[in-house]
This record gives sequence, structure tokens and C-alpha cells, in this order.
Amino acid sequence: MARVASGRTTAATAAGDEPVPQRLLSVATRLFAEQGYELTSVQQIVDAAGVTKGAMYHYFGSKDDLLYEIYARVLRVQHARMESAAAADAPVQERLHAVAADVVATTAANLDDTKIFFRSMHLLHPDKQAEVRAERRRYHERVCALIEEGQRAGVFRADKSPDLVVDFFFGAVHHLGTWFRQDGELTGQDVGEQFADLLLASLRP
Repeated sequence: MARVASGRTTAATAAGDEPVPQRLLSVATRLFAEQGYELTSVQQIVDAAGVTKGAMYHYFGSKDDLLYEIYARVLRVQHARMESAAAADAPVQERLHAVAADVVATTAANLDDTKIFFRSMHLLHPDKQAEVRAERRRYHERVCALIEEGQRAGVFRADKSPDLVVDFFFGAVHHLGTWFRQDGELTGQDVGEQFADLLLASLRP
């Protein structure tokens, strides 16, 4: 599973050739990972990116905005892919499996960004925290809707709360950062397929 277009260059592209917003995000991600969000200054970010503060503030209003965008870009890609899979012309079981497998695989592919964000999310302005929660809630509700569709069709058991099932599933996804390794025995796609299999198995009548 490829990473989202998160501002990182390909191996053949020099860092200085990146557009300024992507270069700033790349540098901010690296510095936040190396020394933490709180200990990273705007000056360090612009120095490492080779731009002025004015250039940074043209694209990002604050260091908060950089941290938010590190995670928001992943959410945007996941949401678009989820909508595509959920709207496919396929049985609801297949659509739910595709959605579940993909969110795990894309989370694993972008695990460093996700870990950086959640480690520092509490430091964001409350408005930004609310935006993230709202985006995640929309994802939650879309998956719930698929489960409810399957329950109405009789292909999923009706004695399980869709909200609880989705909370349980995403709880496992959010803990990937505690154990998943890119160089481990299982790929992100492998884990996604197995998580999706477990989700579907829990819903079969």
C-alpha cells in the first residue's frame, strides 16, 4: 500500500525541488518525530526547509496548522477511498470488507504521521481538535451505515450495536502504532485483510 501524497519526495527528487508546502510538511514531520512537537520551533522548521517565515505563513498560519495537516491529509485520502468502496456496485459484505481492509492498510502505510499527530493532538487549538473529531465521526458513521444496511438485508446479525462494533474495530486500528512494524512478518495489507475478516465474522448471523 503506497503512502498518501503527503509531501515526501520520491527517491529521485531533490528536497529543494518540492513545492514549499510539501517541503514544510516533510521537514515538520521529521522534526516532530525527532524532538517532539513542543520542542520544535517555527524557526527550526523554516531553516530546515530553506524558506522564510513569511513563506511558511503564506501556506500555514501556525505550527498548529502544520501538525493538523500531517494527519488531515491522511484522513482526506482515507475518506475518499472509503466513499469509493462504500458506493461500489457490490454486496454490502464486500463493500464493508473493502472499507475495513483499506483503512487498516492506509493507517499502517502512514503510521509515523498518525503516531506523531496523536502524540501531540492535545496541544492543538481546541477548534482544530474539534475538526479532527468531526472528520473521524463522519468516517465512523459511514461504516455504521454499512453495517445497518447489512442488518436490514439480513446478512449481518441484528443483535449487535453498529456503534459498538465500529468502536471496537477502530480501537484495534488506533492501536496499530503499538505493535505494527513496516519490516515485520505481516504487511499492512495483510493486517487489513485479517482485521476485515474478523469484523465480517463477528457480524455473520
